[in-house]
Amino acid sequence: MTSIETLRAFHHPTRRRMVDYLFLHGPTQVGTLARELGQQVGSISHHLRMLQRAGVVAPAPELATDGRTSWWRLDQDSVSWSVDDFADAAERMQAKAAQRLNTDHHLAKLSAWMRETERADPAWRHAAFSSDALAMASPQELEELSEALRVATREWRDRIDLDDGTERRPVFVFSYGFPTRP
Repeated sequence: MTSIETLRAFHHPTRRRMVDYLFLHGPTQVGTLARELGQQVGSISHHLRMLQRAGVVAPAPELATDGRTSWWRLDQDSVSWSVDDFADAAERMQAKAAQRLNTDHHLAKLSAWMRETERADPAWRHAAFSSDALAMASPQELEELSEALRVATREWRDRIDLDDGTERRPVFVFSYGFPTRP
């Protein structure tokens, strides 16, 4: 993601939830998005147009069974960006703000799980995990780890057979790697 407009569109809270929903469930009708996210159809339509202008989603008219339903799909299978993608000072400031919003989004999901843990099914409590590591590494070695984690996560996700009848719920996995001090 190298366009500040795309970054801005993506990091609106409602739009972020819409992208998450489309990522998990695939192409979806506007009415379904509105119902599942607790929003008005008009609001969802507006946000979809904003995401479309930013190149994040696209209409999927081939899925409509009549002229009254509007289907949308993600236009990309992942979203990644770096503050370093933006050389202009004003854009860098906006990218840094988006980075903070992204971190807040991740931590809000973790906090919600922590509040829910005691009421969660024991199988989910057992399966949920936290992992951290401290190591001496070069920038190149950290990049290698980043890529290995992306590949491992993508392969894990792709191995899941969504048609095998197993009951599932959305799972969020995130990781950060950065220089620090002891």
